[in-house]
Amino acid sequence: MFCTVVMFPYRHNVNAMLNDGPRSSVRPLFLRLNQSRRQVDAMKQSLFDQGLLDEQFIQLEELQDDANPNFVEEIVTLHYRDSSRLISSIEQALKERNPLDFNKLDTLMHQFIGSSSSIGAKKVKAECNLFREYCRAGNAEGCMRSFQQLKKEYAALRKKLEAYFQLARQAGPQETACRSK
Repeated sequence: MFCTVVMFPYRHNVNAMLNDGPRSSVRPLFLRLNQSRRQVDAMKQSLFDQGLLDEQFIQLEELQDDANPNFVEEIVTLHYRDSSRLISSIEQALKERNPLDFNKLDTLMHQFIGSSSSIGAKKVKAECNLFREYCRAGNAEGCMRSFQQLKKEYAALRKKLEAYFQLARQAGPQETACRSK
């Protein structure tokens, strides 16, 4: 059973308001909330359809509850804080080209892939794996190309997740399951 508490500020007959059609400029609050929630769900689905996220993101959402309603957003924020440091370290290691320390690069990328995996960043993770393959092969140019693509995927996902969380905050809390008595 799902419980949804919606404060309905109108004293008018809901059916009359719904049947008023375009003449009515007042829409019931629960319809606006429902529409906003559908937009959030559609945006999330598009992130999966584009191959940006995997099932780990869903598992994170399942851990979110009333006690910590922003859990997923907080985890993603921590990921981006940590991964920004790693990107800087990788960029610095790539600049030290006499010769490149592929073991160091592989270790840094191993940390980056772990962080990306924790939020379900599917395309970012794929680029991390490609980068690591180039490290193992000692291919400096491959590492450079892969790292540039990784940064593009990383930035694209970050932008889309920021928009997703903003829309989710505007839509308000999701329905939560209630125990049946």
